[in-house]
Amino acid sequence: MDQILSELHSWCLQQLSLSSADAANALEVVSGDASFRRYYRLPLTAGGSVIAVHAPPEKEDNLAFATVQELLHGHGARVPKLLAWDEPRGFLLQEDFGDQLLCPMLVNSAAADHYYRQAFRTLLAMQAIPAEEHSLPHYDSGRLHTEMALFPEWFVQGLLDYTLSADERTMLNEAFEQLSQRALQQTQVVVHRDFHSRNLMVLADERLGMIDFQDAVLGPISYDLVSLVRDCYISWAPEQVDDWIGIYRQMAIRAGVLANVSEADFLQDVDWMGVQRHIKVLGIFARLHLRDGKSGYLGDLPLVIAYTLSVASQYPEFEDFCAWFVEKLMPRIVKQPWYKDVEL
Repeated sequence: MDQILSELHSWCLQQLSLSSADAANALEVVSGDASFRRYYRLPLTAGGSVIAVHAPPEKEDNLAFATVQELLHGHGARVPKLLAWDEPRGFLLQEDFGDQLLCPMLVNSAAADHYYRQAFRTLLAMQAIPAEEHSLPHYDSGRLHTEMALFPEWFVQGLLDYTLSADERTMLNEAFEQLSQRALQQTQVVVHRDFHSRNLMVLADERLGMIDFQDAVLGPISYDLVSLVRDCYISWAPEQVDDWIGIYRQMAIRAGVLANVSEADFLQDVDWMGVQRHIKVLGIFARLHLRDGKSGYLGDLPLVIAYTLSVASQYPEFEDFCAWFVEKLMPRIVKQPWYKDVEL
């Protein structure tokens, strides 16, 4: 790893036409994330800094990152400028957005309301990108089902050591199919796919910037909205969430991004999309722990479980799923060292 960092540092100086005297002697670790990407800051003696990224090409789709970055930046979205890219080595050099994630700024519902309304505008600008101007992959039935399949494999069997019967698998597949169909019936737009408070940054001018957008697809309009208002890392009162969904709906209709769908229908779209996402996330967080040794996400599982059950239980279509989850999985879940009660 030291060799890679040395190469990355030298490459950055070369791309910026700088000598070693013009930059710090070492890259400063900024963060890793749930992927294999690693981020480093390179302070410049002339002032300012840039971000260097090591994204192993055998594990990360850097072409997708560069393609989506160009698409979003070209349509006025605030994403870090891509300054240079070495595709074979997986080195990227990009604009430094600073360190201020949105998440710690959400100190109360008033602050959240201020920033979420701004996030809605950010979202609508991205969703307004015409489909004919990109070739993003479709968030189709196969992709939706593949994501939800992470739940039985990694959460149910992997983390909880629960073996599913044939009948239980059938029940899950039927629930997954209903969620998939509802998602595909929605207006299809550019979807960030991980639009939440840890992937939005508050910039020096108080605008919001987006990061971690490389998995963008053409998919359901409610996906990014529910990712934000039912964030896996911070929660708000259900009434407040419903208010935000209503505010976004009105903004989207005025912007011409959303057809004049009724409040009830749109709320159901958002609810079902959220259930799909949270089922997937249960699988992803379990996989991060079991396969990748990243256990920090286990502490976020209780909130995701609470979202899944509280929303799914409002719809008779998921009565069997909820009953099974409570009867079969919860006795095992409450014994887990990461479990805590979460009230929404």
